[in-house]
Amino acid sequence: MPQAGIHGIVGMTVRRWTPTRTYLALGIVLGNMLPDADNFAVAVATLTGSPTEGLHRTFSHSLFTIAALIAIFYLVAALARRPHWGNLGLGLGIGMLMHALLDLVLWFNGVALFWPLPIWVNLWGNVTPPAWWQTLMVPAESLFFALFFAQLYSVARRQGTDADYLPRLRFWIIVHSVFFLLFTVLAYVLTKGFTTIYGAIYLFSLILAFTVTVRMRATVEMAG
Repeated sequence: MPQAGIHGIVGMTVRRWTPTRTYLALGIVLGNMLPDADNFAVAVATLTGSPTEGLHRTFSHSLFTIAALIAIFYLVAALARRPHWGNLGLGLGIGMLMHALLDLVLWFNGVALFWPLPIWVNLWGNVTPPAWWQTLMVPAESLFFALFFAQLYSVARRQGTDADYLPRLRFWIIVHSVFFLLFTVLAYVLTKGFTTIYGAIYLFSLILAFTVTVRMRATVEMAG
């Protein structure tokens, strides 16, 4: 998969052409990162000694899951008479679809686009990236989280939104830049324990990205 930060950056980039509907742009940005939350299922399975096969790039990347999510949100919106929840569901669905398609185009592993049907789509099935590249892409997660936060920071400065939150956001940009440098070294020199350390930080960063995006809804939803 492309790094979660890349998906966030893509969501923030396209949201400027999104129709002005409450929660729609927010849903698109969140939806672009949401499928990678399946890594929490992978983490739980790993900690409990359960099989991890079929947990990543399956149910959270499926067209059926996306359609069901949109339908549920529209139903809840209709019953609660809150149309903006329907906008959020549509945005999440659009973002999740963008995520799955970007995974197909930019990564070297298949996606179970039609889960629960056992059909995997892999446009790079005959390509094996070099080992150094696969190793580098792990710490690069932190780099792209930093770039996503930097994009939010830049947009907020330009639009004059969420000014009170920018000092804290700047802190997270610096922290994730340091994470990238640290993990790049550890990925090549640490033979044991790296996956555990990195995995914990990655899940924290993913939660942080969701939290920051929601906190900065005013920035996300102002096109420009």
